[in-house]
Amino acid sequence: MPTPDIKAEVLLPTQELRDDLPFYTGTLGMRLETIYPADNPSVASLSGHGLRLRIEKGADVPPGRIRILTDDPDSFADGQRRMTAPNGTEIEVVPLSARVERPETQHEFAVRRLRDEAPWVIGRAGMHYRDLIPSRLGGAIIASHIRIPDGGPVPDMVHYHTVGFQLIFCYKGWVDVLYEDQGEMLRLSAGDCVTQPPEIRHRVCHASPDIEVIEIGVPAEHVTTIDHEMTLPNGRGDPAREWQGQRFVHHVKSRASWVPFRIPGFVARDTGIAAGTKGVAGIQVARFEGDASPPATRHDADILFTFVMSGTMTLSAEGQETRALQAGDAFVIPPGLVTRYSECSKDLELLEATLPGQVATVLV
Repeated sequence: MPTPDIKAEVLLPTQELRDDLPFYTGTLGMRLETIYPADNPSVASLSGHGLRLRIEKGADVPPGRIRILTDDPDSFADGQRRMTAPNGTEIEVVPLSARVERPETQHEFAVRRLRDEAPWVIGRAGMHYRDLIPSRLGGAIIASHIRIPDGGPVPDMVHYHTVGFQLIFCYKGWVDVLYEDQGEMLRLSAGDCVTQPPEIRHRVCHASPDIEVIEIGVPAEHVTTIDHEMTLPNGRGDPAREWQGQRFVHHVKSRASWVPFRIPGFVARDTGIAAGTKGVAGIQVARFEGDASPPATRHDADILFTFVMSGTMTLSAEGQETRALQAGDAFVIPPGLVTRYSECSKDLELLEATLPGQVATVLV
């Protein structure tokens, strides 16, 4: 049997149909499909902009609100952003494509400790999320500790994020992920990381039972869009491709080299993300190899976020309570604040994210 033709429409009320038709067809540019009865019309169907409407005289429904999405709002309805139709329906004209608008950073010194039992919440695809920067610095950044308790196949779909910067750092276990134009399945093992350039399509496929990742996104609130058309993998890799000026960066711990860190007493492996993002952000893993406590320092980064991956340390900051930190803790240091890392254990290892990627550090 042939599949029946099925359509859906939105029902709107009207007091007088002849008053509404010029607005919907003229101002909004919709097309009249049906109208009846002929001698005194009281019902009309219209279509346009991916929407089908039925306007019916005396319909016992609220007038509703229609959002018109367009990438050229100035050319639609003479540039009006808000209108009210004769039947009372409100019209909003908004951008079709989500835009990245990073709020100005609200700087603060903040510490988030795992032992303080910060709540885990269930997010997208059944993943558990723990917020590492509760204030999100006024919406400038989000840092999440994510785990998948049982591992196995992940019920994810091909999707992308409208972001300015995004990092996935595998903290424990492993995870298999597919990325647009990056060839076959890619496995992130503990210590590996990738950047997800703005709007790169990707899908999480499988994870080990003990998988934990650190995800950083700028700005804090960003749109996730499902791509129902793309299938991954989508062919051979294209390492040189850029998404809004950023390349896909895959950093593998086992192939990294270690160099002196910005703070004496530490060495670091540079992930190459500062170069791949053209200075938008920098990601380094630092480990302590000194014999004495490092000196006090201050930095000039707009955002400096650190996650303690292993070991213990004491964090002192000018005018702040001294904090003893251990694995799973995180902190944010604002620019210009004098801080000191002390009582560092031999197994101390830190994940540091800075925006922008280049940071000047002054020893105090």
